[in-house]
Amino acid sequence: MTDLAFYLGQAFNGLSVAGILLLAALGLSLSFGLMRVINLAHGELLMLGGYVAYLAEQAVPGDSGFLAALPLAFLAAALLGGLLYQAVIRRLEGRPLDTLLATFGVSLMLQQLARSTFGATGVEAIAPAALQGAWTFSGALEGLSISALRLFIIMLAAVTLVAVGFFLRRTKLGREVRAVQQDRDMALALGIDADRVNRAVFALGAGVAGLAGACLALLAPVTPTVGMSYVVDAFLVVIVGGVGSIVGAALAAMGVGGLSAAAQAFTSASLAKAFLLAVTIILLQWKPRGLLPQDTREG
Repeated sequence: MTDLAFYLGQAFNGLSVAGILLLAALGLSLSFGLMRVINLAHGELLMLGGYVAYLAEQAVPGDSGFLAALPLAFLAAALLGGLLYQAVIRRLEGRPLDTLLATFGVSLMLQQLARSTFGATGVEAIAPAALQGAWTFSGALEGLSISALRLFIIMLAAVTLVAVGFFLRRTKLGREVRAVQQDRDMALALGIDADRVNRAVFALGAGVAGLAGACLALLAPVTPTVGMSYVVDAFLVVIVGGVGSIVGAALAAMGVGGLSAAAQAFTSASLAKAFLLAVTIILLQWKPRGLLPQDTREG
């Protein structure tokens, strides 16, 4: 393998990791930017998406199972997110520490439920035949291999980002979301139902996390604790990108994914994580509100 092929391969792997991180972080960015809620059960929504993708492929034979897995993972996580908002988040509004503790409890319960249902070992979803291949190169790029599945995940993340941006900019509900985020008191005075907006955003963010879990199930086994390993990086993306900023989250996801892939190429995973945290601390000293923070007025 040539040096150029090695570096390009690591950059591609970093982009695929960034795609999953972006899907995991989009929901956090929306809900935290709108409600200032730290949802520690967000990782379990990702876990749910992975298990639903696995079950969909068990129930639907052939490649059709994959086509059913993605929308079902989105819907299942969105429904659970809406239920979580209605049963827990809504009742603890304005009490961030109580919300933090409650969502942590929900996280533990969902992990135990998954462990009791599927066992402690991981389950995997199988990608269709069209996504199981890879493009290999020769010459100056000899040794470089581009996985069709990882390329699909990158494209899915990009399409989801565009779709969420379209929702926020071009739909009535999306404009209400931005109004509540920017000035809640004025939005309430204009007759916007903030509770409906919060519930919709929470469900949307949960659904996107479920989509991330379905993608993850195609790459690696899904275990009851898989969400914990991704929710930390997802929060990191939200903080670095700027609370409530979709574009900032995208830039931060690419940065975190790229740095992780680059660091792991030369050192261990644990040292790569320490390096990433050190870079984040330095960046926040320069940009304490993140790369592209959203201006809001608290109500």
